Amino acid sequence: MHSRRSISTRINGQEVRVEVSPRRLLADFLRHDLGLHGTHVGCEQGVCGACTVLVGGAPVRSCLLLAAQVDGSEVTTVEGLHASGALAGLEAAFHRHHALQCGFCTPGFLVSLAGAHGLDEAEIRERLSGNLCRCTGYQNIIAAVREFAGRDA
Repeated sequence: MHSRRSISTRINGQEVRVEVSPRRLLADFLRHDLGLHGTHVGCEQGVCGACTVLVGGAPVRSCLLLAAQVDGSEVTTVEGLHASGALAGLEAAFHRHHALQCGFCTPGFLVSLAGAHGLDEAEIRERLSGNLCRCTGYQNIIAAVREFAGRDA
């Protein structure tokens, strides 16, 4: 059995001090230890983007990061963005443009697109490039983000 490591981090604005296994993935820590089920685990290889969270404001794949690696960092999940109101307009645009179907990939898209106001088409496509969706195709997602970013209605 591996020894546990003490970490201190802020997750969605809340200070968290816990003991974690050195091999515990951040995705598993968030979902199973903290009950933050908005972080989805799809491919477990960092390809699909469903597990995207913000660490220090930057999008990262939580299936590729160990929980111990966020010691001293600020972590924001889709639940944190939702609670802060940061996603209200983007979620509404997704709904209006039918940019989701099964919803499995949606949290990763929303986290990747947080703060998308003012992005141009190339920047929108760059942000979307790290997330896979098998249900909708990307045109509706792009339309929703364009509306949210203020590029068209």
